[in-house]
Amino acid sequence: MLGAAAGLAPFGALEAAEAAEARTRLGIHVPPLWRAAARNGILYGSSIATWQIEDDATGDISDPGYAKLYAHHSALLAPEDDLLWYRIRPTPHGGLDFTHPDRIYDFAEKHHQLVYGGPGLVWDQGFGEGWTDKDLWDIGEKRARHLLYDTLRRVMHRYRGRTAVWVVVNEAIVNGKDRGHFGLRTDVPWFNTIGSGYVAHAFHEAREADPHAMLLLNDFGYETVNQYGDRPVDKMRATLQVIDNLQKHDVPLDAFGIQAHLLADHFHERFYPRQYQHFIHELGQRGLAVLITEMDVLDDGLPKGRQQRDKQVADVYRRYLDVALESPHVKAVLSFGLTDRYTWLDEDYPRDDGSHRRPLAFDRHLRTKPAYHAIHAKLSQAPHRHRAFHFPRHLHT
Repeated sequence: MLGAAAGLAPFGALEAAEAAEARTRLGIHVPPLWRAAARNGILYGSSIATWQIEDDATGDISDPGYAKLYAHHSALLAPEDDLLWYRIRPTPHGGLDFTHPDRIYDFAEKHHQLVYGGPGLVWDQGFGEGWTDKDLWDIGEKRARHLLYDTLRRVMHRYRGRTAVWVVVNEAIVNGKDRGHFGLRTDVPWFNTIGSGYVAHAFHEAREADPHAMLLLNDFGYETVNQYGDRPVDKMRATLQVIDNLQKHDVPLDAFGIQAHLLADHFHERFYPRQYQHFIHELGQRGLAVLITEMDVLDDGLPKGRQQRDKQVADVYRRYLDVALESPHVKAVLSFGLTDRYTWLDEDYPRDDGSHRRPLAFDRHLRTKPAYHAIHAKLSQAPHRHRAFHFPRHLHT
């Protein structure tokens, strides 16, 4: 009575108010990122994997909170590892196993999402423990061609008509000042077993296997000098050299994917907007759609404290998207995950101070972070462009 008489809310009301405030911060209770993007002709999505949301043995949903968050914010589903060879061809002499990709495609279709077929049908990573170096490097050309292109054809045939974009080749372009072979890496098993034409042939096989899907070449290293000293300008030159050579030989290439794994440390000093926009312009001038395909922020160089770190990560997203989305050639943006609960950076690049990485829009409890607000704002403010994809979702639902 005293509290009420003094104009103070009763304890129960305070508790309810706090609970309501908490609900507004949950990722499923904030405006969806895909809708902010779609209103400006941009397709927004994220990577996800069956192991993150499903029981491996039964396929039943094991993380319903994240499954709901993902469905709420993503209109384009990118299988994080369910199309990697360790899933679809666990050993070099066994058959193909479509258990996990079937599940992730079913999830996408249930939630009216398009599918981005990555990380890459042709790649030098993702083989798993069932493969040895000898299985990839010590084989003849005939065996290599059968292994690579038969796998590509069978995967694409199974999911054609259900895949908006195929990442046909991933990370085949040289880094740094290495010239490679006309811009192509030579330290790839397929280059050594099949020859320099393996990339071009993969795209021809892909066009035949799925004539109506967008075919994409994907790579990284275009934003800032990395820890090895590789300069973005060198990667840009090599990339355009590879693309020009493919187009010279009438290779069916529709789009280029920029991974955008962003390095937070002094990003504002090391990222050159005009250079980046010029590169995107050059891609567009070659008739290619541009997709941002694996966007996240490595928070090295940032303080351990969450508040300051989250603020600086959000600033990186703000600066980056302000530049990248200026071009009408950019048709889609994919984050490499939505929640810090599941980020590859924790496992592959753990922080020296032992704290969890905080690279994504939502924290480990699926609550919004400043990064969400930065991404949402930039998607909302982006110049309008012609859509490159048919949206399976209605904007006003």
